[in-house]
Amino acid sequence: MASEDSLPVLKILVIGPSGAGKSSLLLRYCDDQFDPESSTATIGIDFKTKKLAVHGKGYRLNIFDTAGQERYRTLSTSYYRGAHGVIVVYDISNRKSFLSLDRWIEEARSNASENAVIYLVGTKLDKVAPGGTRAVSLEEAKAFAASQEAGYCEVSAKTRTNIKQPFVDVVGEIVQRPQLLSGELAKRTASSPLDLNAGGSQASSSYCSC
Repeated sequence: MASEDSLPVLKILVIGPSGAGKSSLLLRYCDDQFDPESSTATIGIDFKTKKLAVHGKGYRLNIFDTAGQERYRTLSTSYYRGAHGVIVVYDISNRKSFLSLDRWIEEARSNASENAVIYLVGTKLDKVAPGGTRAVSLEEAKAFAASQEAGYCEVSAKTRTNIKQPFVDVVGEIVQRPQLLSGELAKRTASSPLDLNAGGSQASSSYCSC
């Protein structure tokens, strides 16, 4: 893989309702960690960087984990600027979580880059297999994703199941949209990926590579 400084920078947001498992997804993907005792909600924005190779080409992902609580929504909207991809997360064992997706997708499309990739992720797959009760069927979730022209997969941060798939799929789709990688959009994203205090939100950051 090329040196870090020469890698194209892609900005990815992870959004969705509070308690959906956004932080667990990011922590498992970047740090290969899972804390079953952790129930602390993200305050403002969390941030991690990850190197990823897709089709033999390396990319540096700046991944923003946004708070799902309503009181932080206005702080999070500024982070959509320059986003190449948005991963919308919900809990497959919680139907209310699924029913909130329309609002989250609408917000993403209103604030993210034009033609930004939208991708849906159902979390907590371990809770429904084997023998668990699903609040949202796989067929219903796939149909909804298709209606939104979005990719879809289900993951478990606890068991690592499919944990890399959303990020690989999103990057794979981004690189098929050259308009996302050209001109001032790419320059802005590369030049200010660490502006974590915009809008007055709180944030933390860490670096990890695959």
